[in-house]
Amino acid sequence: MSTELIWFKSSYSGGAAGECVEVAESWRKSSRSGTTAGDCVEVAPSPRTVHVRDSKRPQGPALAVPNVVWAQFVAFASVV
Repeated sequence: MSTELIWFKSSYSGGAAGECVEVAESWRKSSRSGTTAGDCVEVAPSPRTVHVRDSKRPQGPALAVPNVVWAQFVAFASVV
């Protein structure tokens, strides 16, 4: 699992170059992932969004899902 921090400019930062706030997200293996090494989904929660990626492709595409939508998905997946 990748534990590096990913830094990005906060959406609350101003437009001027000197008015930047950076925040970090840390990836962790989802508790919903399987137990085999090749079966990993990683998540990086932030205040408004949950980021989701395949651990086999950490530099590949990632989903950014609003927290409310993620909670609905997890509730649905828990029932199924």
